[in-house]
Amino acid sequence: MIRFAQLLTRLNQFAVEYIVIGGVAATVHGSARLTNELDTVYCRSDDNIKRLITALQSLSPYLRGAAPGLPFRFDEETIKRGLNFTLETSLGNIDLLGEVAGGGSYDDLLAFILSVEAFGVRCLCLNLEKLIDTKRAAGRPKDFEAIAELEALREERER
Repeated sequence: MIRFAQLLTRLNQFAVEYIVIGGVAATVHGSARLTNELDTVYCRSDDNIKRLITALQSLSPYLRGAAPGLPFRFDEETIKRGLNFTLETSLGNIDLLGEVAGGGSYDDLLAFILSVEAFGVRCLCLNLEKLIDTKRAAGRPKDFEAIAELEALREERER
């Protein structure tokens, strides 16, 4: 079971620069859908990568869906050489995305954020319009279902 509040608090305690996207962002905007992971876009600066490693290292991060025992080191070199990581941790699943389809990098997304409270924790979250864009760009069936709900929420707000 994922512990959203603890994961978000942990990122904040170590001053990690991240933006909440995906299902949690959808929930913040009023979606009734459930999600089992925390989707984030993280800043790829050297300092932020160090903070990210420090924040998550003690949570035993491991590649989600990888065979047990597969060598994986969650360290600066790994993060710098990669871009997007889907991880399981002792607090639940977290997706660390260096870039997201339909949105780009952390810096690209800063123009589309809101400061919100999610699970009792203050964080940056993608706004509704850009969230819809990223879900549309992902193109997965579950995203198309979510888009219909998010567009209905947008229409309700516009009234």
